[in-house]
Amino acid sequence: MAEEKEHEFWRWAETNWVNPDINWENGEFVTVGIDVGSVSSQAVVMVDGKMYAYGNMRTGSDSPNSARNALKFALETISLTEDKLSYCIGTGYGRVNVPMADRTVTEIACHARGANFFYGPLVRTVLDVGGQDIKAIRCDDKGKVTNFLMNDKCAAGTGRGMEVLADLLSVPIGEVGDRSFQVDNEPAPVSSTCVVYAKSEATGLLRKGLSTNEVLAAYCSAMADRIYSLLERVGVEPEFAITGGMAKNRGVIDRLKRKIGLEPLKTTWDTQLAGAAGAALFGYALCQKGKGKGK
Repeated sequence: MAEEKEHEFWRWAETNWVNPDINWENGEFVTVGIDVGSVSSQAVVMVDGKMYAYGNMRTGSDSPNSARNALKFALETISLTEDKLSYCIGTGYGRVNVPMADRTVTEIACHARGANFFYGPLVRTVLDVGGQDIKAIRCDDKGKVTNFLMNDKCAAGTGRGMEVLADLLSVPIGEVGDRSFQVDNEPAPVSSTCVVYAKSEATGLLRKGLSTNEVLAAYCSAMADRIYSLLERVGVEPEFAITGGMAKNRGVIDRLKRKIGLEPLKTTWDTQLAGAAGAALFGYALCQKGKGKGK
C-alpha cells in the first residue's frame, strides 16, 4: 500500500479570474504585469488600464518558469495569447527572470501604484508584507513613492515565516488568523526575530503546556510587533493600506490595527495582486506614450 502523502499545511489556494464584461479584442492596449516573489507569483492582465484577468500561484524553484506559469494560469480559459500583448513589465524578487518582460520595475514602485489602483487616491501609506520581506511605503495621490523602508532579508514577520509555523503546528495556513484569537488570555509574543529560533521557541512553548492556539497567538503578536516597529519609522497616515498575502491573516492584521489605532482601507481585490497590477499599469502608461506595440 502506498504511503499517504504528508499534508502540506502551508499550502494556500491558487486562484485565477477573467472579467466577463471585457472583450480584450475591443481594447487598444493589452498590458501585463508579472510579479515573481519569493513565495508567490502573480500575473495581472489589463485592457486599457482595466482589470481583465489574473493568475496567482506558488513560485517554483525556477523564476522564468514561475513567470510563464502565472501568465499561462491567467490566460488558460481565454483566447488571448502572449504575442498579442502590447507591453509586459516584470517586478518582484525575481523580476530579472521574467523572460517575456519588455522592462522591469521595482516592487516598491509597483505596490504603491497598485495600492493606489485598488484602494483609491487617498492612500498615503502602503504596507507590503511579502514572503521574504516587509516594506513600508509612503506615496502621493498618484501612487508615486515618496519614501520607504524595508526590513532586513529575513523570513521572520513575513509570509514564509507564517508558512513554517503552520507546518510546525499542523494548522492550515488559512485558519491561523482565526485560531490565534481562540484563546482565553493573550500570551506574550515570541521573543525571537529569526524564523529558525522562533520555530524552536514555538516548540518550547508547546512543551511548557501552551495550546496550539496560544502559540499561534504568540507568533501573530510577534509579527504584528515587528511590522509596527517598521511603520513607526516611516510614519503612518490615516489613509493606510496593506498589500501582500499577510493582509489576509487577521491574527496579525487585527493585532497591528490595535497598535496603530487605524483601520486599514478595504478592497475587493486579492491583496497579493497589487504588485502585478501596478506593473500592468506602468505598462499601460508607457503604451499611451507610444512605447508599446499594438495588438
